[in-house]
Amino acid sequence: EVQDVADFVGDSLALSQKAAATDADIILFAGVHFMAETAKILNPQKKVLIPDLDAGCCLADDCSAERFADFLKDYPNHTILSYINCSAGVKALSDIIVTSGNALKIVKSLPENEKIVFAPDKNLGHYICQTLGREMVLWDGVCHVHDRIKPEQIASLRNEYPDAQVIAHPECRSEVLALANFVGSTAAMLKHVAQSQDKTFIVVTERGILYELTKQNPGKIFIPVNASVNGFDGCRSMKLNNLDNIYQALVTEQPELILDDELSRKAKKAIDRMLSY
Repeated sequence: EVQDVADFVGDSLALSQKAAATDADIILFAGVHFMAETAKILNPQKKVLIPDLDAGCCLADDCSAERFADFLKDYPNHTILSYINCSAGVKALSDIIVTSGNALKIVKSLPENEKIVFAPDKNLGHYICQTLGREMVLWDGVCHVHDRIKPEQIASLRNEYPDAQVIAHPECRSEVLALANFVGSTAAMLKHVAQSQDKTFIVVTERGILYELTKQNPGKIFIPVNASVNGFDGCRSMKLNNLDNIYQALVTEQPELILDDELSRKAKKAIDRMLSY
């Protein structure tokens, strides 16, 4: 129901591009905190609303700017790449921001001998390293939803659905990705399924994608993997967004996301470099 009332639905890269291009005076981000921060960084003069300020992200929360700054002291002369799932403070410490949709392209564009620190998702970092044959220093962070998915779950579902294709998000563990027929971002998975002749797919990512997959591909069957964390199947923070608090945010124009101007300027440099690719 939240996706149905949105003007635009997309993954982190598409949402960033949309935020950068919008001429709206107010942006309401029905997502998590770092997404709203990104919209504010790209639109410092516009009002950015987030329905629930408690909608955080474990990747961003587990990598504070203070801890990351201390971490970077051991790696001088490194290019700092940060996954967009991080705070504005971490973005301000970074040279380039990447998403799961453009990370391979951006890393591949850098010289092979370039020293790189990648944060905060080590699973996505491992995937980039393995795919491109590169070495990077990885921050020890994971998405709790994706990291809980085990290869045994994939094997079990494959036995149950032998004709199914396995599509997986690169935030999953490498041993899970090794069992997938296709690995890609949310947008890449949607495109892949639309172009595929297969009819059944085992979907190895957060359940929020299932609605759009089903809507775009009537007649195809999607089998979700149980990605429960503490008994909750999916990203609890994303599910804090609902029609009630979206309505209240639009009526009251609160809660408004406020960022320090200097922090925003520093973070914007890294985001702009990403958007230039």
